[in-house]
Amino acid sequence: MGDFNDSKAYPEDPVFLPSVLVDIASAMTLGGDASEASASRYSGTVGKNPKTAAIILAGGSGERFGHEGGKQLVEIAGRPILAWSVAAFDAVEDIGLIVVVCPSDRADEYRERAIDPFSFVTPLVLAPSGGSRQESAFSGLELVPEEYEYVILHDGARPLVSPDLISHTINTLKGMVDADGAIVATPAVDTLKVVEGGCIVGTPDRRVFWNAQTPQVFRSGVYRRAHASALRDGFVGTDDSSLIERLGGKVLVVEGKRDNIKLTVPEDYRMLSAAVDSAGLAIDK
Repeated sequence: MGDFNDSKAYPEDPVFLPSVLVDIASAMTLGGDASEASASRYSGTVGKNPKTAAIILAGGSGERFGHEGGKQLVEIAGRPILAWSVAAFDAVEDIGLIVVVCPSDRADEYRERAIDPFSFVTPLVLAPSGGSRQESAFSGLELVPEEYEYVILHDGARPLVSPDLISHTINTLKGMVDADGAIVATPAVDTLKVVEGGCIVGTPDRRVFWNAQTPQVFRSGVYRRAHASALRDGFVGTDDSSLIERLGGKVLVVEGKRDNIKLTVPEDYRMLSAAVDSAGLAIDK
């Protein structure tokens, strides 16, 4: 049985391997099971003095995904998307609290389907989601005690995040005393065009562009001040890092992988399912 942190269990960019993409539609269905016999195990753990609290954002409506009830409880390999994300953070020693932000009217359903059936060991609480991603992040932040020096945020709909990547992102920030945060991102690989009125007006150098992902980790004091400033000024950012950036904060970049996909449209589900099935991954109850 392969270990989740074993690089051999994760082929390089598995969702883009030709063998994965062949006849993908016929192989994957909502709620389908991957091979349990070759399932990899997550091992939940909490260190003696954890310094980081995790906020997992699971409040999106999933309108673009087109599945009734949203996407957070859609299953891959027999496990809800949200459970995959929680399990990865549960396996990181420095995380002492997990806050799952979800719709208040579905909190019981989320707990019953994506949390209670699994043997998570890290203390976990639920927070109500807001009208925007930023409001949801702030709602989760309100449940993080002051004792935590770092706050790490993650999209609940990115189920292939690994404990190694989470730990590496946290440690990258810890290792730079003058930095305020660190985010996972990947270099842009496609040619970018600047378009106005349906016409191309420029082709920027893609070498300076990166695609932001999660997790994103910040020093908790700076992150709290950034939220307070954004609320006061009426600023709405597209990710958490933008709140720090507008205050002149220093945010580091940790190179991630393209298979850290966010489930947004149905095509994403097929690729995620294929990646899990190809690697023989699953999490145990």
